[in-house]
Amino acid sequence: MSELLVEVTGLTVDFPVGEPGTYVRAVDQVSFTLEPGGALGIVGESASGKSTVAAALLGLHRGTGARLGGTVRVGGTDVAGASAQQLRALRGATAAMVFQDPLSALDPYLAVGDQIAEVYRVHADVPRRAARARAAEVLDRVGIPDAARRARARPHEFSGGMRQRVLIAMALACAPRLLIADEPTTALDVTVQAQILDLLHGLREERGLGLLLVTHDVGVAAESVDELLVMREGSAVERGPVGRVLAAPAHAYTKALLAAVPRLDGPPVPRPAGTRAPAAADGSDTAPVPRRAPAPGPAAGADAGVPVVEAVEVRREFGRGKRRVVAVDGVSLAVRAGETLGIVGESGSGKSTVGRMLVGLLEPGSGHVRRDGRRTEGIVPGVQMVFQDPVSSLNPRRSIGESIADPLRAAGERDEAAIRARVAELLVRVGLEAGHYDRYPHEFSGGQRQRVGIARALAPRPRLIVCDEPVSALDVTTQAQVTALLAELQKELGIALVFIAHDLAVVRQVSDRVAVMRGGQVVEEGPVDEVYDRPRHAYTRRLLAAVPALDPELAAARRTSRQEALA
Repeated sequence: MSELLVEVTGLTVDFPVGEPGTYVRAVDQVSFTLEPGGALGIVGESASGKSTVAAALLGLHRGTGARLGGTVRVGGTDVAGASAQQLRALRGATAAMVFQDPLSALDPYLAVGDQIAEVYRVHADVPRRAARARAAEVLDRVGIPDAARRARARPHEFSGGMRQRVLIAMALACAPRLLIADEPTTALDVTVQAQILDLLHGLREERGLGLLLVTHDVGVAAESVDELLVMREGSAVERGPVGRVLAAPAHAYTKALLAAVPRLDGPPVPRPAGTRAPAAADGSDTAPVPRRAPAPGPAAGADAGVPVVEAVEVRREFGRGKRRVVAVDGVSLAVRAGETLGIVGESGSGKSTVGRMLVGLLEPGSGHVRRDGRRTEGIVPGVQMVFQDPVSSLNPRRSIGESIADPLRAAGERDEAAIRARVAELLVRVGLEAGHYDRYPHEFSGGQRQRVGIARALAPRPRLIVCDEPVSALDVTTQAQVTALLAELQKELGIALVFIAHDLAVVRQVSDRVAVMRGGQVVEEGPVDEVYDRPRHAYTRRLLAAVPALDPELAAARRTSRQEALA
């Protein structure tokens, strides 16, 4: 029997908090093994401890003040007892890590080839020219076109998917036996995500690499691994072959996690009027959102025949001269009260630019936007936006109550008692507490911060809310909670919603109609079930085929089809 590539026994990790000598447990008695060439997925919600476990394999907690217990062996090296020199040999030559965010993992000032060459020279005594040749070689292997020339480019000159390929190339430079990938596809659209997963699978087959994949996306794990380890609040609650865990989960938490995964298949499940997902003590919902029911009628006083917002042949360009890019080219869309329009497409398709024109944050270069039947320019009352990243859209120096109150003050409200009462009402309505008014953004989880963003958008009682990737950075259960909240609020208030996302399964779950964008144009539009079940355009069919499947056999068949299409 071959030596185990990874052997973790009774791993505990405690992080220091507050007063000296005070710790919080992040990982509690986790054990698992990985054979050479095997693939293990660690899945769970945010703060479940999965990334902490991955970091422990490379000794990345050393020097942070964290307390570790148990044993971790990687490639025969006892990580806890390893010297600095042994750890250096372990990191890169035996095991290498691919991080979630390539922009923060790569030096913006250095050419990517030089960064890969630098890593290679740490582990191999070779001249600079040989190291640069190795960098071009691994860049070519991960699918970077014209690798020798592109090796001289800097990170900002690559797309998100290409930057992720650069990180994978850097990890491969020293020919490691284990690749640790921590959320490697979270920020990528479905087609680029499929390409990265196919690349990882190909590298496993070609080089016999072991793979440890950390992800909150169960579908991504189903596409990529042989076994699953499910984590919750620092503990491993279930482990087994991926097919068995997905088809017949044994633990209640695994069942709840799978139930929260948005799916492309299955009929819509109406949400009964007046129901809410049960709330936990911290204000977070616990039940997954069903597929949405048909849209309710228009709000009182609205003309049912007049869209809340309508884009008419809008076009928008960025840059000048040779750098001019057409972001949106002749798009026409309309949304009525109580209706949700989903807009999907790959990165760079123009969907976010359309959203910003609908709310008035950008003006069309040509064409126009009508709101309630009237042609308008700039930001007008009655429209709001929920952004992708609540951390950057909330001021860290102001309480969340003050941030929610901003639109009220901007609308002319001067009665501070009325403002505070309205904010308290909104906090409760989105599943938080009135007493949270004076807390700051860093005191909340990602899902709770997104609820704050929704409360802020609701404050001035808008008729239209544009949601730009509102759940892309959230784990599946938190996604389900936020989409359930939006569905409830829409049913209650008759708001028109535009839901922009690269996750096609989430868009089907929340939308009445969907528009598919490519290269700045709408290539297909219609009722959501019609577009998803009977797509007319080849691009729509390609997008749908790239969505991760929870069935490993189906995932393998799709991968084969994609490879044949490229051959």
